[in-house]
Amino acid sequence: MASIVKSFAISGVDGYLVDVETKTIEGMPLIVIVGLGDTAVKEARERVEAALRDGQFNFPEMKIVINLAPSDLKKSGSHFDLPIALGLLLETEQLDIKRWKDFGCIGELSLNARLRNCTGVLPMVIAAKKAGIKNIIVPRESIHEASLVKGINVVGFNTLREVVEFLEGEGDYNIQPEANFTAPEESIYPVDFKEVQGQEAMIEYIVVAAAGGHNLLMIGTPGCGKSMIAKRIPTILPSMTEEEALETTKIYSVAGLLKGKGHLIMDRPFRAPHHNASTNALIGGGNDANPGEISLAHNGVLFLDEIAEFSKKTLDALRQPMEDQQVTISRVKYNNTYPASFMLVAAMNPCPCGYYGKSKCRCTDYEVIKYRQRLSGPILDRMDIQKYVQPVNFIDLSSDFSGKSSQELRERVESARSIQKNRFKKITGVNNNGQMGHALIKEYCQLEEEGQRLLQLAYDRFAYSARTFHKYLKVARTFADMAGSAKIRKKDVAAALMARDLEKEGASMMVL
Repeated sequence: MASIVKSFAISGVDGYLVDVETKTIEGMPLIVIVGLGDTAVKEARERVEAALRDGQFNFPEMKIVINLAPSDLKKSGSHFDLPIALGLLLETEQLDIKRWKDFGCIGELSLNARLRNCTGVLPMVIAAKKAGIKNIIVPRESIHEASLVKGINVVGFNTLREVVEFLEGEGDYNIQPEANFTAPEESIYPVDFKEVQGQEAMIEYIVVAAAGGHNLLMIGTPGCGKSMIAKRIPTILPSMTEEEALETTKIYSVAGLLKGKGHLIMDRPFRAPHHNASTNALIGGGNDANPGEISLAHNGVLFLDEIAEFSKKTLDALRQPMEDQQVTISRVKYNNTYPASFMLVAAMNPCPCGYYGKSKCRCTDYEVIKYRQRLSGPILDRMDIQKYVQPVNFIDLSSDFSGKSSQELRERVESARSIQKNRFKKITGVNNNGQMGHALIKEYCQLEEEGQRLLQLAYDRFAYSARTFHKYLKVARTFADMAGSAKIRKKDVAAALMARDLEKEGASMMVL
């Protein structure tokens, strides 16, 4: 009868149970690993043999067949080394388990039988808990990350010999206590909005964008403060909930980017890829269908500086994830779905030279039109707020006056977010106004009569698309939330109409 040791594999950002079955058969000495494992799994043969011999265990001179079940799902990673080694010891009766008859294990083996950390520990431990496994063995380096999951016993070891001695009941071991989720009272950032001078009107729209989770496009001349403002947006976003922190940490664990071992990612991500980033780097992909920047920005901010310099094909690839809040990466070997609920913040110049409308600008009308056409209509449609950022005058720059701090602005954002949290508490996957679908817009974006007439006038004059119309309603809903109003008032509609400068310049001034 084959020995079975439970382990786990990763699909997207979620783990699933894998039974590592080991059987020895009379025949020429050989190790065969089946079950659709990748190269790292196949190479476990040499690592396991070297580790067993170095650990003073007997390596059987027989044919060894190892099956990773379910066998029809592709598996990757070096973390199957430990369960393969334990399965082989069980099969050859070199291991007599007296402690923890039911357990799961993950870990890479070095050639001298030491356990090494591996990627994806957190989602695999979550999968263990969902599968009803109460105990799990991990490398000591991974113990703090694994302990983030509540309700499961976690032990960590440095060597294969220590694992065997533990399972055979030799000596005592203190179970790693569960890590407690404690949201920070105040995140410490090296930047603050009080450093931004002369942009009070723009900051009001930044606060609205943060409060409603709206996508934002800033247009302005070089040096007017677009990047400076964007880098400070995370300082006013509300703290992540435990669920959001766990989701974000899972993604970084799978991507191998989890730097703070044993800690959930508490600060909202801020990703700012360069404009020469490929489509695969931004959306996700590669041979193993890895997560891209949009997934690494999940629950945070994706900042595209100089967005017009990005490849048009790359930008258009954002359209579906921005609507669905997830992305499916399909490759020959892998088909993974990653979450991608992010706030898109973009910045661009008004023309190729950046000084459109000023005496130093030498761009022709054709060059300006060609430059702006790098952003397709569907992408502009998905930008809830499009605002010009005006240059700062000398008086504001030379003044000692400081604007509102990030903490003050954050309090306003959190106040509006608390209203939205209560509004959507019974709706899965919707946390802010920017995530509302058609049905929720119908239910929660009720206009007062004067506001209805104002929006009707603008709609008839400029023939907005249905998406643009809904964007106006969602932004107006956030303006109303900022003021604590149950209904959307005329002033909220007017403010929303003034939020899309690039698409309809002068539209809001006409209706007013």
